[in-house]
Amino acid sequence: MQADPRALRFGASVTTVALAIVLVTGGTWLLALQAAVFALGVFGASPYGMIFKGIVKSPLRETEDATPPRFAQGVGLVFALVGLVGYVTQTTPLALGATAAALFAAFLNAAFGFCLGCEMYLIARRLLPAAR
Repeated sequence: MQADPRALRFGASVTTVALAIVLVTGGTWLLALQAAVFALGVFGASPYGMIFKGIVKSPLRETEDATPPRFAQGVGLVFALVGLVGYVTQTTPLALGATAAALFAAFLNAAFGFCLGCEMYLIARRLLPAAR
């Protein structure tokens, strides 16, 4: 399965904004919504990607393997769920730390095209024979 790198960066941009709002407002509902977006992204059905496809009509010039970005969505999901646990249990350092980590990774992708979760996937694939 292939992915449009432009759509991936668009999704990272929207995620960056959403997670920044969560950190500023403590919006648990928005973090839960972002966790659902991450979960859909794991299965290749990111709503942000679908929005991008509806807006951008320019022809696709290049694609990339969708497996690393899908893994990255799973990593984002884990951090969002940990952040939700922190907000629900009123464990502020956990809530803020997990949400900030997800925000940092999304920002790296949105601003610089560097997908931290994708790099984690590639490293794990090299280190773990069973992952091949």
